[in-house]
Amino acid sequence: MPAMPPPKEERTRKNRKEGARPTKEELEAAREKTLRDVIAPDLDVLFVGINPGLYTTAIGHHFGRPGNRFWPALHRGGFTERLLSPHEDESLLDRRLGVTNLVARTTANAAELEPEELAAGAKKLRAKVRKYRPKVVAFLGLDAYRTGFGVKKAALGRQPEDLEGAVVWVLPNTSGLNANYQLPDFERLFRALKEFVDRLRA
Repeated sequence: MPAMPPPKEERTRKNRKEGARPTKEELEAAREKTLRDVIAPDLDVLFVGINPGLYTTAIGHHFGRPGNRFWPALHRGGFTERLLSPHEDESLLDRRLGVTNLVARTTANAAELEPEELAAGAKKLRAKVRKYRPKVVAFLGLDAYRTGFGVKKAALGRQPEDLEGAVVWVLPNTSGLNANYQLPDFERLFRALKEFVDRLRA
């Protein structure tokens, strides 16, 4: 019996050349797809984006849109020895890092999400953290964290409450649309998390 072909989104991800920009049709089709997690048990840090954007889901790799500061911040903050491409997102596992999203639904921007979706995503994330047991869960978006978990006065950095035994850390949204933070700010904030993780390891 012949083997079943892989899902359409998986074929698209594998066949796309790095650097190839998705077409308008591919971007629109991304609304109907989800993005797989980069996750494994016992990670040092599980980074949690708000939700996938059209560009990211179209290429099948996290933080894929040009102008997103996640990958430069990760490198400058000391988590990676060089600047990684979004197409290398699975290599994060070799560094005991992972990526998921608070909400799985793909949108053109996070403003399309309803508060109820963020709250529902928080419940699903709790189950995921119980299953995979990361040491730190780092949210990339203060407002999304506040809304999803009902913590209205949360600030950036380490939170007083944990999440199913994991330390909770909040960082700014790395989207290029977030003009309140520039790359030097992200470098400083990511480095503070890296230093904390190094102390945990020690």
